[in-house]
Amino acid sequence: MAAQVAPGERGATRIADRVVAKIAARAAREALKTVPVGGSPPHATVTVRNNAARVRVSVELDYPSDIGGQCGEVRRQVAERVKALAGMEVPEVAVQVERLHSAQVRAAARGRTR
Repeated sequence: MAAQVAPGERGATRIADRVVAKIAARAAREALKTVPVGGSPPHATVTVRNNAARVRVSVELDYPSDIGGQCGEVRRQVAERVKALAGMEVPEVAVQVERLHSAQVRAAARGRTR
């Protein structure tokens, strides 16, 4: 039977930034529940240092909607999921709204205006 190795000497598992970015993007999709018609799903970039992930998530949202509420939910969900799945602290989640998709513009383009 092999001797047990002390915890400080066992090494560490490093999770790649791109894996954390995929977790963050998936969490943002979960928070928003839908992607606007003609829109792109959320994507994320991550910087990891000292077991802490700083996340930037880009989203597209329907308009009109509660933009601030949706961004807050994305921040909360991303921080929670990255901590749970990657074991990292998330001191910062920046949400960037890349595009707003107007239901009125889509209806006008189809010839139905109110």
